[in-house]
Amino acid sequence: MTIERTGIFNFHGDAVTVIGQDLQVGQMAPEFSVDTKDWTSINALESTHGKVRIMGSLPSLSSSTCNRETRRFNQDAAALNEDIVILMVSMDLPWTLREWCAAAGVDRVVTLSDHRDANFGQKYGVFLKEPRIHRRSIFVVDRSGKIVYADYMPVLGDEPKYEEVLSAARQALEQS
Repeated sequence: MTIERTGIFNFHGDAVTVIGQDLQVGQMAPEFSVDTKDWTSINALESTHGKVRIMGSLPSLSSSTCNRETRRFNQDAAALNEDIVILMVSMDLPWTLREWCAAAGVDRVVTLSDHRDANFGQKYGVFLKEPRIHRRSIFVVDRSGKIVYADYMPVLGDEPKYEEVLSAARQALEQS
């Protein structure tokens, strides 16, 4: 059963419906299917099995905040252990992801599209029904699939606490 929540998030000053529940630290991360830049449908957790995952939801890579966030994580990825993978999920179409990554030189962050059925958005409580985009959030999932960090930004333009996210990922790697 899909849960619809109102009164918790605004888009351009109007209340919108959030689909799904917010996830909490300690819960198992739900598997989700998304498309890669080449339109291949994947189960994201299965495809990164055995790794620590930093997973972010974005409204659209064409927005300045999403652009900045994804570029920042791409730079940070260079200093991370190869057993940490960064996945950024939006409703952007796969060819938009491919073109944006090529133009931005983003090659370490995996950009994924939830355009088909908002599978990730609904399971992670980030899908905004009326504008059909994701609200910004960030999760760290350990090797066993447990959420060890979760943060939902209250405003679309807010960025994650980068150092907290990276620290949580490094700690999850050390504990596994």
